[in-house]
Amino acid sequence: MKIKQFAEKYQLTTDTVRYYEKEGLLYPHKLDNGYRVYDDTCENTIKLILVLRQLGFTLQEIKQLLMLDQKPVSESCNQETVQLFSTKIAHIEQQLLFYQQALQSLQLTKTLMADGKYAENQVVIASLIEDMYKKLQEGHGHYETT
Repeated sequence: MKIKQFAEKYQLTTDTVRYYEKEGLLYPHKLDNGYRVYDDTCENTIKLILVLRQLGFTLQEIKQLLMLDQKPVSESCNQETVQLFSTKIAHIEQQLLFYQQALQSLQLTKTLMADGKYAENQVVIASLIEDMYKKLQEGHGHYETT
């Protein structure tokens, strides 16, 4: 399929698709007339990219995984992949912990605000927000989006 169809199918802009190609993540076939054709391989790759992006992988990490996938299977390749996944798993676990704590804080805040009781619970609510902010600063809820 051509770039416009491909982008629409995966709810991306054509600029994003071109960017992924420029960054070495996608390799469409180029016809003699210069048109790009996105085949099943491109579709499988974009699905992987979209899933990994949703999990918080950076484009650099995705590129690294795609390059490792192109190499012959080896012990060093396997170790590098396992290390990358281990790092990402630890990061996601940190995020999960942060979001679980944030969810509890938000639920408590909602309860404290119910029935017009914001004014009498304002100090407690501010304290909950301060605690969440501190956890963000410690890196328990932050992740890179590059």
